Amino acid sequence: MAGAGVETGARAQTLTRSDWLALALETLVAEGIDRVKIQVMAKRLGVARSSFYWHFESTEALHRAMLDEWLQKNTGPIMERAMRPAPDIVRALSSVFECWFDGQLFDPKLDIAVRLWARRSEVVHAVVEQADAMRVEALTKMFLRYGTPPTEATVRARVVYFTQIGHDTLETVEAPNIRFSYSAEYIHAFTGHRPDERQIAELHAKIRQVYPDFQPV
Repeated sequence: MAGAGVETGARAQTLTRSDWLALALETLVAEGIDRVKIQVMAKRLGVARSSFYWHFESTEALHRAMLDEWLQKNTGPIMERAMRPAPDIVRALSSVFECWFDGQLFDPKLDIAVRLWARRSEVVHAVVEQADAMRVEALTKMFLRYGTPPTEATVRARVVYFTQIGHDTLETVEAPNIRFSYSAEYIHAFTGHRPDERQIAELHAKIRQVYPDFQPV
């Protein structure tokens, strides 16, 4: 028994704040916020419950860190790509599209999990509302930079964003060859500008960086 205690203590010393945070987010996505409990996570990590407090003052502190990580992972890339310089609106929106097909830039399952959590917490709901507003504002400014009238820019930004969030929420499953074959038509619908062959080729090249076997149907 003493040996087991030493082993558990040694394991606790090797764990980092990031380990606890990663498990909390994985648990949120897989099982919901009710299972993000210190005792449950400590058991899964093979450490004593008390080791949690080496990294977080409380469960509330962990929750704040989870929301910060979500904002950084799922909101930051959208805003960065919406603000990224591009020669035209087609290429600008193509940069934003990277978030939709690259899971390293936007995690739809995490986004859904946080939104479900927000239904049960006013604090989380406020954070989600703010994040949505920031994302839409960044997309609106993107359209404005390319001469779209203000009201139209707002509407187009909302259509782009709400379409993607709705797609994720429906958890629609499509093969990449099918889903991304529509990319040029989506861009045309969202911007009012039909991509030319070069712009389409550039977008497909970006898709193949994530899906090397992608071939439009």
